[in-house]
Amino acid sequence: MSEALQTLSSAFADAVKTAGSYVVRVEARRRMPATGIVYAADGVIVTSHHVVERDDNIVIGLPDGSTVPAALVGRDPSTDLAVLRAQSSSLTPAVWTPLNEVAVGHLVLALGRPGHTVMATLGIVSALSENEWRTPMGGRVERYLQTDVLMYPGFSGGPLLGADGRVVGMNTSAVMQGVSLAIPAATIKRVADTILTHGKVRQGYLGVGAQPIRLQDSLKEKAGQDTGLMLVSIESGGPADKSGLLIGDILIAADEVNLGQMDDLLAFLAGDSAGKTASVKLLRGGELQTVSVTVGEKQ
Repeated sequence: MSEALQTLSSAFADAVKTAGSYVVRVEARRRMPATGIVYAADGVIVTSHHVVERDDNIVIGLPDGSTVPAALVGRDPSTDLAVLRAQSSSLTPAVWTPLNEVAVGHLVLALGRPGHTVMATLGIVSALSENEWRTPMGGRVERYLQTDVLMYPGFSGGPLLGADGRVVGMNTSAVMQGVSLAIPAATIKRVADTILTHGKVRQGYLGVGAQPIRLQDSLKEKAGQDTGLMLVSIESGGPADKSGLLIGDILIAADEVNLGQMDDLLAFLAGDSAGKTASVKLLRGGELQTVSVTVGEKQ
């Protein structure tokens, strides 16, 4: 038993040593520095949005002990991700783990570099959803990934390692209060690539207030579903107003995607929906209608 534990202990120590080559210190707020992960060798760093409190005078502490300035490329508050570009062209990028190789019960290591050296803490994956998850801020995350690791100050933005030393996700303490979450690798890649291309994550916008309602039996058959989203407010001059939507309309679907809950509408507005014209099915006066709606972009 002691030999097995020693082998495991040595393996974890080796994983931390290897990962240390792509774990950096992020100095972008007044209090304690946070942690970042090298995303690309040309200086691209990913970290937590909430630890980047300023857009300039950002400093990155590299694994070799040197420091370099960095600029903010963009951020996505809804998934607590920010992308920085450090003035360095020879960094070691992280190696990522596909979500289908992660399971509840897997041992994980959370790493941080709030100082000059790497720190680590051990835990397990305690919860992992089967489907996409929405953060409280409306961000789309490929899967909810919760751990029982103790998040020390400055660990946000650092990697969560699997037992093989690859990065499962990015640790964050800001998405849900009192819960240790990791933004999975698939989400990091999607959001980071979008920010590197566009400078931000585009978010569709209708300018409506809505609430889910259960349809009356007479309307369920027409709608083909049990619930819909009733519009309770419409912003004057907004995309919904310009497209002819009215207060009291009950949204049923958009481009064949059912709209039964608010999460369905948020999912539809995410990604590349901004600027596109969608075919929206709705109930108006008890009758099923189709309206073309041009989605705006949230500023």
